[in-house]
Amino acid sequence: MAGLPDGQRPAGFIPVRPPNTCVLKIAVNTRLLLPGKLEGIGWFTFQAFKRIVEQHSKITFYFIFDRPFSKEFVFADNVRPVTLYPPARHPVLYYLFFEFAVSRFLNKVGADLFVSPDGFLSGRFKGPQLPVFHDLNFMHKPDFIPYLTGKYYTHFFPKYAAMARRIATVSEYSKADIANTFQYPADRIDVVYNGVHEIFAPVDDSTARATREEFTGGSPYFVYIGALHKRKNIGNMLHAFDRFRASDQQQHKLLIVGAPMFNSGDIRKVYQLMQYKDDVIFTGRQYEHVLRKIVASARALLLVSHFEGFGIPIIEAMQCDVPVIASRVTSMPEVAGEAALMVEPSSIDQIEGAMRRMAEDDGLRKSLVDKGRQQKEKFSWDKTAGLLWESMEKCL
Repeated sequence: MAGLPDGQRPAGFIPVRPPNTCVLKIAVNTRLLLPGKLEGIGWFTFQAFKRIVEQHSKITFYFIFDRPFSKEFVFADNVRPVTLYPPARHPVLYYLFFEFAVSRFLNKVGADLFVSPDGFLSGRFKGPQLPVFHDLNFMHKPDFIPYLTGKYYTHFFPKYAAMARRIATVSEYSKADIANTFQYPADRIDVVYNGVHEIFAPVDDSTARATREEFTGGSPYFVYIGALHKRKNIGNMLHAFDRFRASDQQQHKLLIVGAPMFNSGDIRKVYQLMQYKDDVIFTGRQYEHVLRKIVASARALLLVSHFEGFGIPIIEAMQCDVPVIASRVTSMPEVAGEAALMVEPSSIDQIEGAMRRMAEDDGLRKSLVDKGRQQKEKFSWDKTAGLLWESMEKCL
């Protein structure tokens, strides 16, 4: 098995390095492993490295946090957690944390590799470094993020690319974008798709009815999952829902599951002008066991973002046998395949029309669910961990 060429290895296979006299030391940026607050990159870090450290018990992994850590993230005896300061939550602190605290630690322990799931690297560490660039939205849409953060990203991430031994990313779209934007060799970029939490699965009819009763008073609903962020196109989604509801006989609701309302002034303005704003329900962040029931009980999932490096909610919905409406831009066509209704994110008419079709066409929904059952098989966290480990081995 270990002697097979890479292209002939089974999906999800994680090769094991032969025993030697030198214990490898791999440092990992784990600052986004936050208890109760795991989101996109934090969840990627959790799922990938939980598997990697358990399957490579002879390697020492240093997990680098920027605040007191939770023991739930110390996955095995070969993990050495360390907290460095200052907490990297602002552009000035990013610089102090990665350029001084992290580099000093890496050099002190003699790390053989530094892996950074959020893409930040250390210019003062001369060993091999592997960043995961999930997307480059900040290079193309700098107005989507706070001004100082955008300036930091556009200045430092090209430098991070230049110093990276290899780069991992989560889609073929992002791979091409990195190669073109940073003039980085495509043969040194490894695609490591996201997986999907195994908790996501269909629910029975009684659970679906109870979930609808709890969140919408029994009404059918569309659901959005994610941050209340400008690039998520929530404003156009609200406009489209308002138009749809004007002639909707079934009285659908729209559930928005994510950070507390209102993180965006644009969302506030659109919401306040809506005719059917009482049919929009902001649930805040939900734990996975509740989120699974919310997704699995929905009429359809909406992800009509302007930009996604991957789009995990698409696969979560497919795992729950729920059809998807998604944007036909960036990585989303690649992730959704033929198992979603695709729309232009700038077109309120197209988003409204897709919602109407989902509400009225049972045959369409069933067809998309069937296609989703096939499409979701391409993605799992076991495959993610295997692909990321292969990228790490190439660096070593």
